[in-house]
Amino acid sequence: MRVVFMGTPEFSVNALEALAAAGHEIVAVYSQPPRKSGRGQKLRPSPVHQLAQTRGWPIFTPANFCGSADVAAFAGHDADIAVVVAYGLILPQALLDLPKHGCLNIHASLLPRWRGAAPIHRAIMAGDQETGVCIMQMDAGLDTGPVRIRRSLDIGATEITAQLHNRLAFMGAEAVVDVLADLAGHACVPQVEDGSCYATKIDKSEARIDWTRSAVEIDRKIRGLSSFPGAWCMMGDQRLKVLASCLSDGAGVPGQVLQASEIACGDGSVILTTLQPAGKTAQIVEVFFQGHCLPERLD
Repeated sequence: MRVVFMGTPEFSVNALEALAAAGHEIVAVYSQPPRKSGRGQKLRPSPVHQLAQTRGWPIFTPANFCGSADVAAFAGHDADIAVVVAYGLILPQALLDLPKHGCLNIHASLLPRWRGAAPIHRAIMAGDQETGVCIMQMDAGLDTGPVRIRRSLDIGATEITAQLHNRLAFMGAEAVVDVLADLAGHACVPQVEDGSCYATKIDKSEARIDWTRSAVEIDRKIRGLSSFPGAWCMMGDQRLKVLASCLSDGAGVPGQVLQASEIACGDGSVILTTLQPAGKTAQIVEVFFQGHCLPERLD
């Protein structure tokens, strides 16, 4: 098939590579415009943009599709189908209708649960035991289109977002290749509204750890926000990102350090396993505390 691919972050890269490996013709790649990043604030193209440059695929980075020229350029690709994976822009109905078979979206949840921007983070933070991917035929709504295929997997008890992200990226890539291999055999099944919920974008303001919350809630937050933006706390005047943890059953004043890596919560305790001091690389807790006096509490 003649495929237009639309994606931006690392999560999208596996699908683009899989489509090309399956023999589909990548006629155009769309990604969000390069953003400033790093200490030098230099413009950096997205992971999908970089892959397209490496492979020599035509790359397009419109800020939006409000102008008729951008829609006309899209129409000029004469695509059989568009595959959209974490692109980050709303597509107008006029564009959705252009490819012969419409637009497919790889969404990292079991729709209708966790529609929206941050389904992987929110699934872990909510304590879901299962998630997956859906290949959805896009419509004008936000992740409301009918589903052509769904695949599920269990969420590990200590799994962090980065690990689940990688598993779902591979699962989504395999699923979309299977759908395109037999489009007629993967009929559209309308979503039901029962059980629907929205995965709001992660905001940095929700990342500070409140040790008065239960250990279960804190552990989910740590694992769900790892590694971006990273749940954090204070050790004296030093800010620490907490990137991984597991549950324990200790008791004490919330924030009290019970032993080297076990912290008391409002109910129960958590064992911190990976920390990242501000401005430094991530460290396992044992290595971090070798160079620091053991504090009485974390704030």
